[in-house]
Amino acid sequence: MHERSLILLKPDCVERLLIGEVIRRFENKGLDVVAMKMMQMTQEIARKHYVEHVEKDWYPQLEEFIMQGPVVAMVLQGPEVIEVVRKLVGATNGRQADIGTIRGDYSQSRQKNLVHASDSLASAEREVAVFFEEHEFCAPRKATDYTMRANDETNV
Repeated sequence: MHERSLILLKPDCVERLLIGEVIRRFENKGLDVVAMKMMQMTQEIARKHYVEHVEKDWYPQLEEFIMQGPVVAMVLQGPEVIEVVRKLVGATNGRQADIGTIRGDYSQSRQKNLVHASDSLASAEREVAVFFEEHEFCAPRKATDYTMRANDETNV
């Protein structure tokens, strides 16, 4: 069974017109977008999504930032998708992220770092449920399994 990961293209990504570039990188890696929508983050959704951070001193700034403009929420699916996406995205602080990663190529900030990606299977499961209901998922592209992975890797 393929893993799923929640990805948020944050307001800075949307404002800078990098949506297509970021999605292209995920698709070029052979990951499937199985759910996606553009939305305005509300305080309620932000607090559900960032539940582990709500009591921290810096949370109000994060909430203000994530609500300042639209976000694109999506679910990526594929083998070891959590680890693969985290490598593609790069370190949280864009100034410290490796060149060739999304943040390393396009970010200069710790907070305005373009993308949120689930950091574990447990986080992904919780986060996906905040943004999507099961009926909103589409079937993954089968061609990806056959063109990107060997036969013994298609069900990894």
